[in-house]
Amino acid sequence: MLLSVLKNALFTAVVESTDIDSSVAVAFSGGLDSTLLAKICKDLGFEVTLLTIGFSHSQDIEFSKVIASKIGLPHHIYTLDEQECYEVLSHVTHIIDCENVSHIENCIAYFHIAKLANRSGFQQVLTANGCDELFCGYNEYRLVYGRGRRYIAKLMDEKIINELELMNEIETVTCEMGIKLKKPFLTEKFISFAKNIDIDQKITGSNDFVRKRILRETALSIGIPEESAMKPKKAIQYGTMIHKKFKIYTKSPNHISEANLDTKHSQKI
Repeated sequence: MLLSVLKNALFTAVVESTDIDSSVAVAFSGGLDSTLLAKICKDLGFEVTLLTIGFSHSQDIEFSKVIASKIGLPHHIYTLDEQECYEVLSHVTHIIDCENVSHIENCIAYFHIAKLANRSGFQQVLTANGCDELFCGYNEYRLVYGRGRRYIAKLMDEKIINELELMNEIETVTCEMGIKLKKPFLTEKFISFAKNIDIDQKITGSNDFVRKRILRETALSIGIPEESAMKPKKAIQYGTMIHKKFKIYTKSPNHISEANLDTKHSQKI
């Protein structure tokens, strides 16, 4: 029963978040959330194009190729270049007021997704952000499970607030490039629905290394490949190798001066 109700809520969230255009682009890693979103769009009759970015041989690029082929959808890939990525870092830090490294790395990733969307002829991109927050995808949920449901609910609220703040920062970057993000799983309606699903449907205990249980079951029920539906979480900055390059860059003795290139230069990217 719950599986059917969740499936309906997911499909409704996507329908209510999309415009009347028959073609949609989905930010895609091949993992549970983005594949679920892509498959829902396909089942709804949209012409779906998958957009993936990452450094050469990164997990997101390699894994997304496999899953895109299995679900039979066109797949556009943008391979990142280190020098360009460093210039984008400069650009991003000029236009968003943020010192959170994870947020900056996500903004860098979505800058490139927006760039790929532009090249592919799209003006908007659908993203599956919100699932980890709402379905206990993060490892922190496992670590605090023993503290009880109230604590888990408090952590969920904090995670949602952080994710909404992050998406606002990302949209500052993508809107500047003429790309609008659609976030069907971060609407007030879907957040309210998902928060009311019993915690034990999402995580079964402090030793649950899978988590997002009911979402994975739903994904399998609509035909998502098992390796995608059961794939452990890997955040975009790690799957694309942006975090790895960012760490190397910030250890460079020249990174401070390089990261603070004049605004005029950064706006040419």
